[in-house]
Amino acid sequence: MAKRTGPTNAYLRKLIGQLKSGEAPIWKAVADKLSNPTRQRVEVNLSDISRNAGDASIVVIPGVVLGTGELKKGLTVASWKFSSAATEKIKAANGKTMTIEELVQENPKGTGVKVLA
Repeated sequence: MAKRTGPTNAYLRKLIGQLKSGEAPIWKAVADKLSNPTRQRVEVNLSDISRNAGDASIVVIPGVVLGTGELKKGLTVASWKFSSAATEKIKAANGKTMTIEELVQENPKGTGVKVLA
């Protein structure tokens, strides 16, 4: 049986360590999702974000944001990675893209942030 080693991407390992060392439980939950094996990692389309964001203005995706679908309102979307189509569509909807690391620096307590996984 193979031994689980976790993510091999150096940036991702650093990000997971930073999130786990934080005080807010929301960032620890995001770190747990990011440390899943590749086949269990989160991939979210813009249509899913549009449908599930609700009244939140800041959404965190602990994985990859893909460009399928349309975003109907301007949201701040933080994720580990974005496809180029997703980035273009979010900006076209007057939204903002940022990394999870940037969001943690702006909002260390995670207030008003919704996690979509």
